Amino acid sequence: MATEGTTHHSRDILPEPTLHRLPWYLAYVSLLRAAGIEYVSSTQIARQINVDASMIAKDLSFLNIKGKTRIGYEVTSLEHVLQDFLGFKVGHNAVIIGVGSLGNSLIQDSGLTNYGLNIVAGFDIRPDLEGTSICGVPIYNIDELHRRLPALNASIGIVTVPVERAQEVSDLAVKAGIKALWNFTPFRITAPKGIVIQNTSIYSHLAVMYNRLGAGNTK
Repeated sequence: MATEGTTHHSRDILPEPTLHRLPWYLAYVSLLRAAGIEYVSSTQIARQINVDASMIAKDLSFLNIKGKTRIGYEVTSLEHVLQDFLGFKVGHNAVIIGVGSLGNSLIQDSGLTNYGLNIVAGFDIRPDLEGTSICGVPIYNIDELHRRLPALNASIGIVTVPVERAQEVSDLAVKAGIKALWNFTPFRITAPKGIVIQNTSIYSHLAVMYNRLGAGNTK
């Protein structure tokens, strides 16, 4: 077995595919830690999550942690480093923009706090929602975003509006001071340079799944 050594690199040069895979590793080593397992190798991780062992070793080379030859990585340390590197233990305040069914569900998803995301307010155009709360999270009119954002200390805007409003509310959020947009709509929003955009379209994943199902059923 190759030495499970690592070399530290800057987060600024972290490849995006690697960043997508690191939470998979974290989920697995967290299970190992809960089960009382002390060490794990990249080969063992590879077998469990179906990722090539050499790719795992390369991904983990971006973390400032070293494994032991023929023993592997110390599970508790690896879990801690992954959590720290991914920022899951650092609180990030966010606001929901569009408190429909999806926005409502995200507010009620207490599991997001385990990954450092604190939803502190929701904003919507519906008058009947103004002044209400969901799980203790206050809901305001979207017109109040610019005025309330500084006190909320939120840098992330979660966009869950109808597709035709996506760009409009994104522009409004950036103007109010939002620095990152987590976009759940199928519309590919744009923003000025320096604004982080993460598109998470469940509809795109549905399209892939339906296509693969159809291909698998072809006779």
